[in-house]
Amino acid sequence: MKFFFDNNLPPRLAQAIQALMGEEHVVRRLKEGFPADTSDADWLNTLGSEGGWVVICGDPKILRRPHELRVLRDARLLSFFLKPGWTNLDFWVQAHKLVHWWPVIMETAKRVAPPACFLVPVNYSSKLIQGRLD
Repeated sequence: MKFFFDNNLPPRLAQAIQALMGEEHVVRRLKEGFPADTSDADWLNTLGSEGGWVVICGDPKILRRPHELRVLRDARLLSFFLKPGWTNLDFWVQAHKLVHWWPVIMETAKRVAPPACFLVPVNYSSKLIQGRLD
């Protein structure tokens, strides 16, 4: 599987997930393939044209911006948006929580066909929340 982390998440999170996943999976950060100021629409379109990417995003506002939501849907991506509160957490707390959620994210990515999106709550006792792409 191929996972793409946006700029709203610490680069070390992507590196840690890559280390835990091993070489059979790819984890790329936005800055590894795009200039830091690339618009969300541009990188979403590019990932959609490449195909097979699962997006891990710290900016759930994309789901409230009609033009970006349309790009996300048209790009046919599977995406996981970290709900508000994640980016305010200390790095180690973010890392701990993301590692806890990772098996759920992986299982969901294996069984759900794109386009689809999910919201990842900060709280472990919650379930992933399926977002709407319309």
